[in-house]
Amino acid sequence: MRRIISLSWARPGLALAALLLASACGGGGGAVAAGAPDGRLASTADARAFWLTRQLIQWPQLGGTGTVRLYHAAAGGIAAPLDGTVTGADGALTLDAFTGSVPVGVAARFKWIAAGPVFALKDADLPRLPALLAGQLVLVQEDAAGRVQNATTAQLPGALDDLYAAAADVPDLGVSIVGGHTRFRVWAPTAKKVAVVMDDATTDAAFDAATGVWTAQRAGDLSGGYYRYAVDLFVRGTGVVRNLVTDPYSVSLNTDSQRSYIANLSAAPLKPAGWDASAIPARVQALPDMMVYELHLRDFSINDPTVSAVSRGKYLAFTETASNGMKHLKALSDAGLTDVHLLPVFDIASVPETGCTTPAPSGAADSESQQATIAATAGSDCFNWGYDPWHFNAPEGSYASDAADGARRIVEFRRMVMALHAAGLRVGMDVVYNHTTASGQSPKSVLDRIVPGYYHRLDAVGAVTTSTCCDNTATEHLMMAKLMIDSAVLWAREYKIASFRFDLMGHQPRAAMEQLQARVNAATGRTVQLFGEGWNFGEVVNGARFQQAAQGQLGGTGIGAFGDKMRDAVRGGSCCDSGAALVSAQGWINGLVYDPNAQAGTRPASDLRNAADLVRGALAGSIADYRLTTQNDTVVALKDLANTGVALGYALQPGEAVNYVENHDNQTLFDINALRLPAGTSREDRARVQLLGAAIVVLAQGTPYFHAGVDLLRSKSLDKNSYDSGDWFNRIDWSANDNFFATGLPPQRDNGADWPLLRPVLQNAAIKPQPADIAWMRDAFRDLLKIRAGSTLLRLRTAADINTRLVFHNTGSAQVPTVVAASLDGTGYAGAGFQRLAYFINVGTSAQTLTVPALAGRAWQLHPVQAAATA
Repeated sequence: MRRIISLSWARPGLALAALLLASACGGGGGAVAAGAPDGRLASTADARAFWLTRQLIQWPQLGGTGTVRLYHAAAGGIAAPLDGTVTGADGALTLDAFTGSVPVGVAARFKWIAAGPVFALKDADLPRLPALLAGQLVLVQEDAAGRVQNATTAQLPGALDDLYAAAADVPDLGVSIVGGHTRFRVWAPTAKKVAVVMDDATTDAAFDAATGVWTAQRAGDLSGGYYRYAVDLFVRGTGVVRNLVTDPYSVSLNTDSQRSYIANLSAAPLKPAGWDASAIPARVQALPDMMVYELHLRDFSINDPTVSAVSRGKYLAFTETASNGMKHLKALSDAGLTDVHLLPVFDIASVPETGCTTPAPSGAADSESQQATIAATAGSDCFNWGYDPWHFNAPEGSYASDAADGARRIVEFRRMVMALHAAGLRVGMDVVYNHTTASGQSPKSVLDRIVPGYYHRLDAVGAVTTSTCCDNTATEHLMMAKLMIDSAVLWAREYKIASFRFDLMGHQPRAAMEQLQARVNAATGRTVQLFGEGWNFGEVVNGARFQQAAQGQLGGTGIGAFGDKMRDAVRGGSCCDSGAALVSAQGWINGLVYDPNAQAGTRPASDLRNAADLVRGALAGSIADYRLTTQNDTVVALKDLANTGVALGYALQPGEAVNYVENHDNQTLFDINALRLPAGTSREDRARVQLLGAAIVVLAQGTPYFHAGVDLLRSKSLDKNSYDSGDWFNRIDWSANDNFFATGLPPQRDNGADWPLLRPVLQNAAIKPQPADIAWMRDAFRDLLKIRAGSTLLRLRTAADINTRLVFHNTGSAQVPTVVAASLDGTGYAGAGFQRLAYFINVGTSAQTLTVPALAGRAWQLHPVQAAATA
């Protein structure tokens, strides 16, 4: 069974004919309140009420009657036993029942909380509130005899955002060198005292009541020194503590992030030679011009013997231009790739910055021994994807030549960027502002140890939400949004980051993302491209708390969101299949209906036609108003074409759609095809199927996004979640000699339940490609990049362009469902290069002949890139 693959293009008077999350972080639990059978609850450790503003408090689901008081104690110690009396308080403020209307904006912010009465501080008590917020505050409902009927605390963000709104305009949080002095600023509005602690001195900070910012200053330029903050504050459920904590705005740190580094990022010693002159390659005028290659920094070089041993897995590996890895990236750049996107390179918590281990597994193709070796040292080895942020603004130290020297990681990061610029590549970053690695009083918690209960998103009882599998941040809060935005500005301005990919962007407000876009553009004087994972789930699902930066909610912003409909239609199934579906859920390119595998069963022909329609819609850039003739012979706008209940047409402009069939999440494309293609599929056909998947991404309107190694048939030995699977399961061979398929059963942690299905696949030696197969895929992939880069018809700028210039043929109920045929009109279009362009994608196992009257009568010719490749 030979896969037919052809790609052909048209010139003027010619024609063209041919051819997903995961990290693992700890969760948290909520406080348990002491309750009565009648539903009354009394606790001083939970937070079931909410400050709406500095004056208003809402107490959801509060029943009964009585007086509501706000008890306060500067040092903590309040007890409020059910049906007992309050003890340990310094005093109390009696609250009034609020009978007015909550301001519209405030009501919208807190729309997610359950109904309940609203109470107000008396006007005369308002001046006392800032000082009281530095201690323990407990809301108590009492009966006429003063007995506790209900008690809780109130979540603080509403009050803090109202009281200290001016903090959003503070331009220099963190450390700065100004006028011969070193200045430290940290936002800690509920702290009792803040001091800067260095080796030679401790300096008290002064509090600004308008902003909640503490400022300390010392004479001289202290660059090269290290510091922490000593913060005295009250922590709900704990009491008054003194936290020695690093700076949330740290620009660098010492080994394992124990102390923050003092630096002026504009200082000459932190700029490698030529840094100021190193310009971002001017290759992208709009998001569709981007072609993105997603790469883990350690993966890039740790397995490359042509990189010096001292630089493998480090920033400086990118400076070795004669290495196999850099020659590979340069060749991709020459073919048209524009951006290398690095998986998280900010400071992370999961990798020891000194003394990490590198295990050396061995075993048979389907052995358990390799994964067991990896698992034994997973907590101390040198590998992790890095979706566990510790400090957002500092480069990760494990990638530096010396993690103990705070300057090294800054300089070496910049040298890496310069080297990629020299190869013609822009540098993008995968950023993870949606969660932190820890919260509360954990040693790796930063934000919560400075402003407890503010930076993280809490649930209805005051526990940190963990729907993103770590401790969720609350970018709907003023200063968490500011931290995110300030951080992105720093990376774009100080490290010349050209574009950002946002992890779980759907957990962030659209408004915050729009503000971030405006700020980074203004700070850099250029357009910084933004896109991310617009998945809609968790406590924010369906706009429960705010309008999300989610797929289908970003129309008009120019911010891109990943298109999972293309991914699922092409690969089959969904992102996170397990069990029998791993094999049976075939997709458009790997045999759905037309070439079923042994476990696929019988699927109706309509499933294949539906998959083809979904592929066409994705090829049209998922444009909401693009009209497609579907398998039912109806003409439907893509916004009305649904699969699994979600509209395929989610973008208003092509720049809002990011197209992909493989990324770091889930199995690689080669691995999912190893599972779903019929077992007897030849090595050569497996490479052709891989190219078909890549071709669909290349030909689609919008932004193409590729996982590093997709062009080398990269395998992770069937691992569905390699975030902590060590170097072994994440290897890349830039020499194109091996793709590392069948190098052991993947880690039991995420794959063990499926081992019985995976074993026979790994045992099938006929699946593993030969070097010639890998080299063929590599070269054919580069041809695809050249084809896209060579014509703006594959990079149409607007929805109107797509609606008027892109036409699909072979549609409707009479279609050949294994073939997608399309043409693009280049008449008068800048950069088109052709009067008309046509492409044909045949995923079937036999050649097909189509009669397309609309393309008749023209002198079609094979695309020059393909003609050269076959000459």
